[in-house]
Amino acid sequence: MKYNQPIIAGLLCLLSVSSYAKVDDLKQEVKIAAASQEADIKNNQVIFFGPVEVTQGSIKMKAAELRVFSHETSKGKTLVATGSPATYSQVMDNGLPATASAKEIRYELATRTLTLLGDATLAQEGSQVTGNRIEYNIGLQQLIAESTGKGNDRVITIIQPEAYQEETSSPGAEPIEKQEQ
Repeated sequence: MKYNQPIIAGLLCLLSVSSYAKVDDLKQEVKIAAASQEADIKNNQVIFFGPVEVTQGSIKMKAAELRVFSHETSKGKTLVATGSPATYSQVMDNGLPATASAKEIRYELATRTLTLLGDATLAQEGSQVTGNRIEYNIGLQQLIAESTGKGNDRVITIIQPEAYQEETSSPGAEPIEKQEQ
């Protein structure tokens, strides 16, 4: 797969060094609030029925249903949120939010990996990436986005000009409104 240098530079702007995820979030407990839940102890699975809200520090996930799996072979847990769409948000170290949505969101706690499946969108500081599948390693700040490859389905990246990013990251700055073209 050959990468286009401007696209890589744009993705680096989207996930800039000044916008690291709050490390403290990942050290917090995970709290799950739901309308009801069922446990399948034999298969190491708990199913929460919604609306469901998951919090871990400033991280918030909302879904219609959430499945939590404990892996027998490793110490990690996997949260699989589904909805129309399921959503994820987190306040970054610079105080600005990063948001994601998809039909399914997989959150691997041990590897700090977020996988968005089906109509996936990841947005930060006015820029966004959309595709059929987006995998984002929160700790390593690495992103892979893919389309289905069928028809006109493509990965789309929208990068705001630096003036937008500078103004929205300044304390007390008002966000610049997007104009329809």
